[in-house]
Amino acid sequence: MAAKKQFPLDALRTDGWFERIGEGIGSFQALCEIVGERFFAFSIIVGARITALTIDRRSPDQTLVDFVVGSAEAEGDLEPQRLTLADFRRRLVGALLVEEEKQAPAPERDTDIEAIQLYIGVRYLLLAPLYGYSLVTLTLEGGKNAQAEITVLHDGLEEKHELDAFRLRVRAHVREELDRVTTGARSAIDLSKVADAEACALRKEWPKVIALLGTWPAPLAIFLRTPEGQMLAPEARALIAKGLGLLGSACVHVGEIEQAEEVFRIGIQYAQEGMAAAELFRRLGEALLLNDRPGEAIGPLRRALAFGGLPQEVLPPLARAFIQRGRYVAAFACLKDALAAGAPEKELAEDIREVETKLGPALTAWKAKLLTVDKAS
Repeated sequence: MAAKKQFPLDALRTDGWFERIGEGIGSFQALCEIVGERFFAFSIIVGARITALTIDRRSPDQTLVDFVVGSAEAEGDLEPQRLTLADFRRRLVGALLVEEEKQAPAPERDTDIEAIQLYIGVRYLLLAPLYGYSLVTLTLEGGKNAQAEITVLHDGLEEKHELDAFRLRVRAHVREELDRVTTGARSAIDLSKVADAEACALRKEWPKVIALLGTWPAPLAIFLRTPEGQMLAPEARALIAKGLGLLGSACVHVGEIEQAEEVFRIGIQYAQEGMAAAELFRRLGEALLLNDRPGEAIGPLRRALAFGGLPQEVLPPLARAFIQRGRYVAAFACLKDALAAGAPEKELAEDIREVETKLGPALTAWKAKLLTVDKAS
């Protein structure tokens, strides 16, 4: 029986290749956001160089992608092509899913880097890091039709796969990428998910809320600017606003404060006015407070009160915003009104002590004057 041959893959490891390429492309971030980070990586792997984008903000999948296939040196001789973004993504995935016509011969020496590359497949060397795989070793056992096993680290854990099975797994990841964006486009605004998200929020299952509604913000931001979005029924607007409120709160709980702010702002545009808007303004104000931006929090919290928000819920965070900005008289007024509205004194005790300490004798004198006036009357 032929002995096993083991080939270290350190010299072939391509971890971080996409990020390194991005450092030299000025429009890298914009291309990732419009085309999709992994799809942009796919285009580099298959040699499809994007030359222009005509963005359709109302229907992002209809964005037009101009590209050429081939090396940059031969650009003048290359035939320009144009596809919608949806078709471009399908073309990329199709190119990556085509299996090699013939298997490269097994490498003989661990110094023959090119032979090892061809045997594993260059596309797989580049695709693997996109899905958290770091290649460690290739093991061959047998003669001409050697059995091949590849050892990888996947998100830090060691795994062993037959080479064909590993290639199949990577192709499955690529196929799932297309399925994910296609499904997301079809069901990005499924209002029936709001009830499920609400149930998850009551159980404090915040990651599940994000999984249910996380695809909403981008299409909803675009939809709002369309004639259909402007004509949306009040009931649908309210349900969308509620869903975005749940999503924003979930983002706050998992620490994604800036994302939460963006979600709340989109929700406010759908809510427009009334209690739904008040609730979203309150949540936005609290998110800004958590993000150490008390000055910016004051406006949304005041708007929450103006739209009918409950004083016992809105005034305490507004008082904290004033305290952090050093506006202790305004903070004292908010705390006083919050207590009158039924806010628990125990929850406000620390804020009250801080305000009384800062205002000191002036507050004491004011209280004494009030008592004197009351007695006199």
